[in-house]
Amino acid sequence: MNQYRYRFLILITIVFISGYSQGMLLPLLSILLEEAGVSSSMNGLNASALYIGILFASPFIEKPVRKYGYKPATSFGLVLVAISITLIPIWQAFWFWFILRVIVGIGDNLLHFATQLWITTSTPKEKRGRNIAIYGSSFGLGFAAGPLSTRLVDLSIYLPFLLASGLALLTWGLLIRIRNEFPDSIDTGSDRVLIKYWNVLKIGWAALLPSFGYGFLEASLHGNFPVYALRIGLDVNAVSILLPSFVVGSLVFQMPLGILSDKYGRKNVLLISIFCGWLCLSGAIFTTSLSMLFILLFISGMTVGSLFSLSITYLADLLPTDLLPTGNILAGIFFGVGSILGPFLGGMFIDLLEKGSIFYVISGMLIVLFLGIALHTTTQQNEPRYSTNL
Repeated sequence: MNQYRYRFLILITIVFISGYSQGMLLPLLSILLEEAGVSSSMNGLNASALYIGILFASPFIEKPVRKYGYKPATSFGLVLVAISITLIPIWQAFWFWFILRVIVGIGDNLLHFATQLWITTSTPKEKRGRNIAIYGSSFGLGFAAGPLSTRLVDLSIYLPFLLASGLALLTWGLLIRIRNEFPDSIDTGSDRVLIKYWNVLKIGWAALLPSFGYGFLEASLHGNFPVYALRIGLDVNAVSILLPSFVVGSLVFQMPLGILSDKYGRKNVLLISIFCGWLCLSGAIFTTSLSMLFILLFISGMTVGSLFSLSITYLADLLPTDLLPTGNILAGIFFGVGSILGPFLGGMFIDLLEKGSIFYVISGMLIVLFLGIALHTTTQQNEPRYSTNL
């Protein structure tokens, strides 16, 4: 196996572990807090902690990645995640878990920024959709496996956390054989940074909206849905089946959507996907049937479960190469903002409405997303040529 393919394999393995960790923490801690009598709005606030960490770290990660390279940034992110997850079961307290989730978010953002940028900048345009789809599928597969580990709590509360941290440390060891690389070196003075942020927003704001939408959707489903399910009479076993159905749906269609977006354009594929996802999630408002929820979540996963990977590839199409690192940072910020708002608003609606509550919030968000992307007109097209094939 050549070094490029080996590196790509290790990077998507790291992303799988990150997805597994997030997919485990969100529903498991939500269930434990619900059983402890914590209100749904406070439960949603705790779920938002991971994304507060992502948002907090976003403005500070570009400079160390440029200075030290992709490999050290990814390694440090993995270590932060592993240590934080190991400490969670030691003390079951709301604010202790909140702080640790913030640190997990910082580590996740660092490793995602480094791996996304590493893959995006070394992939030719005609294969970018496919490779980012593989990246997204790897994260999604981990996210689907995460909720299944909630059942391990019956054996020991430490077991799911030790398993997740052990996998993170294992992939950290696999990074040893990868040669470190660096992003393109450009001026990162404070004035220049502000100009870059403005240029990215001016050119690619519509490509950032799906990042916001995916963060909102993912955090709402995994942070609020366990509470919502328990409130409408479903049990923990049902939650461990329903949540992976969305992620498995995204896995089924992540690669086809990536290939279709290469062929027919990111904007067209995004609009069709968002509209279909809106139909399914709006339908979930009117049912509490386990089988119907499974089908609707599975199909919605097929359509809107690829929003983040499509967002990254759409952004890479619109931006010139020197703005890609800043674009990836803003994608992380938009994802973080969506992920914070999602569980908070979802928790409020659960308290107010009960039946159908979180699906009202998600459906409304998807309408805003659709209109924003539909109204966007492209002002710049980036068509770089790369020499490295993955």
